[in-house]
Amino acid sequence: MSEQRSPPAATTADEISHPVFAAIYDLCPEPEALEAQRGYLVRDLSGRVLELGCGTGDMFPFVVDGASDDLEYHAIEPDPHMRRRAAEAARETGLAVDLRDARAESLPYPDDSFDVVLAGVVFCTVQDPDAALEEVVRVLKPGGEFRFLEHVGADGWRGRGQELLDPIWQRAAGGCHLTRDTVGRFVGHEALAVEEIESLEAGVFPATPIVRGTLRRRNDGVVG
Repeated sequence: MSEQRSPPAATTADEISHPVFAAIYDLCPEPEALEAQRGYLVRDLSGRVLELGCGTGDMFPFVVDGASDDLEYHAIEPDPHMRRRAAEAARETGLAVDLRDARAESLPYPDDSFDVVLAGVVFCTVQDPDAALEEVVRVLKPGGEFRFLEHVGADGWRGRGQELLDPIWQRAAGGCHLTRDTVGRFVGHEALAVEEIESLEAGVFPATPIVRGTLRRRNDGVVG
């Protein structure tokens, strides 16, 4: 059993605030093939669930459609402009959600708090993805699921194009990175066992390829 630890203190450095990006986010709908994958993330949800970086609440309608009676839904979003729109989306969809101002790198929850953690196009944006993954593992119950849908760095000419576009893309897309090896980071963590990983024919260059997957926190995994 892992040693119980207090949640790390939230950092005030590098405040996350992108008012223009938040204002236009909902005006730029996801490709239909990518939007459909959100159903994968929320399938058969039950128990205590945490969504990382919920943005403007794109996931909320999918959660409501398949919610079980015992679902207790939590979400974090560090950008105040995004969070305000997410709160409106929760009211409009009728989703009861505990929505908090927090970053994935410093989750305000005790160890072993959640049955499922969701990340829908989040790890491309978090400032410290390694710290965020450690937090995912910390708050997951042993045997709990980490479900993700992420765009990752490509190979070949697409990868070279991403490297060239990345600095501009980060400024235009609220800090999103094009070149991260997100899946390698996930599967390389000793406390997570791979249940499923699939590369999808979805997304539009340069934010492609898209990968979805489910990992499970090992019952005997060492956290920390």
